[in-house]
Amino acid sequence: MRAWIILLISLTISSCGFQLRDNYQLPSSLQQVYLDAPSFSEFAEVVAKRLELAGVERLSSADRQATAVVIQILTDRLDRRALSLSASGQVAEYELIYSVTYVLHQADGSRLAPRSVEVYRDYQDDPNFALAKTREREVLLGEMREDAARALLRQVIATLAE
Repeated sequence: MRAWIILLISLTISSCGFQLRDNYQLPSSLQQVYLDAPSFSEFAEVVAKRLELAGVERLSSADRQATAVVIQILTDRLDRRALSLSASGQVAEYELIYSVTYVLHQADGSRLAPRSVEVYRDYQDDPNFALAKTREREVLLGEMREDAARALLRQVIATLAE
C-alpha cells in the first residue's frame, strides 16, 4: 500500500511539470558557451556559476570555437527610484531596478537582437541605520544578480530550443 501511495505522489508531481529549481533541459546547441563580458563583472561571475551548475561547458577565449554559442553581456546596472517619502520629506522607500542587456550569438554565426532582463525589489531606507541598510542593499543586489542570471539562462535556453 505504501508503495502505491509513493508511486501516486511521484506521478502527480511529475505530471504537473514540477522540476527542481535550476534543473534545466539544455538544448544540444548549448553544450559549450563562450561568455563575453566586461572585465571584473560580478554579474558575469554569477552567470558563469549558473552555466556551470546547469552542466554547460564554459570556454575560455583561447578555447573558443566558431561553433560555440556566445553570450555577450553588454551592460548590467542598478537604478533606484523613490516610492514613498517620510513625514520629514526624506525618501523612506526605494524601488531597486537591476537591468542586464545581452546579445546571443548562435552557433551558426547569426546574431540575435539585444535582449534584456530586469529584476525589481523594494527597499526601505532609514538614515538612522545607514550601515545596516548599506549591508542590506548589498545582500539585495546579490539576490537580484542571481535572479537576473537565472532569467537570462532561461531566456537563452528558450531561444535555442526553438
